[in-house]
Amino acid sequence: MASGAAMLVLGAVGIWFGGHLFHLLVALICAMMIWELVGMLRPGETTAQLSLGALAGGVVLLAIYIPVGFALPLLMAPALIGFGQLERNRTIFMAFTVMIMMSGYGMMQVRDDMGVGWMLWLVMVVVATDVVGYFAGRAIGGPKFWPKVSPKKTWSGTAAGWIGAALVGLLFSMNTGAGAQLIGVSIAVSMASQMGDMAESGMKRKLGVKDSSNLIPGHGGLMDRFDGMLGASVFLLIMGQFIAFPFGLG
Repeated sequence: MASGAAMLVLGAVGIWFGGHLFHLLVALICAMMIWELVGMLRPGETTAQLSLGALAGGVVLLAIYIPVGFALPLLMAPALIGFGQLERNRTIFMAFTVMIMMSGYGMMQVRDDMGVGWMLWLVMVVVATDVVGYFAGRAIGGPKFWPKVSPKKTWSGTAAGWIGAALVGLLFSMNTGAGAQLIGVSIAVSMASQMGDMAESGMKRKLGVKDSSNLIPGHGGLMDRFDGMLGASVFLLIMGQFIAFPFGLG
């Protein structure tokens, strides 16, 4: 409970103040997730964990301060460098590293370019997807979503997560003038967050581990807490290149 509350407070402070503080917080989170990823793929290889984690964090932090054309190859570099160091599970490392790097960069762009309100919208969509889906799944039950990997997840909980995200989108559309399309975007971001969750669950099942690490007492690792945000922020980063977002503003 205490560790969860501390995470919530630290995240809220970082989002509220933004700027360099938020950049440092995101870079640290990315570094620790790469550290966890390497730890799952190469248990006991502390040198590789520390070096690749530090590289990832430093690259994400640098990327937000330089033009995007120069930032993109830097963000890809840790995936290829780690690919050359690992003896197995290279594809898993490469895919998740790209996801983590782009997610961190995407979150910093949302906070820097759109402000605290839209960063809170992103967080609320992911949280609503998780919380509403969890309680609805337990209350309603029904067919399992992916029983071999996530035996507790149900289709009812999955759909309820979309409804929770839609309500967040409706709330923000009514109070920001962003337009009703935000409801659909919120549902799509919710789906992307669920994909991030499923991707991490599938990886852990393949590797035979329960948690990404024991970094957070009672909560597992950072990847276990941020898997939904990985999918959501990467999707939003990609989506922003094709459509004017937020709708009706700017």
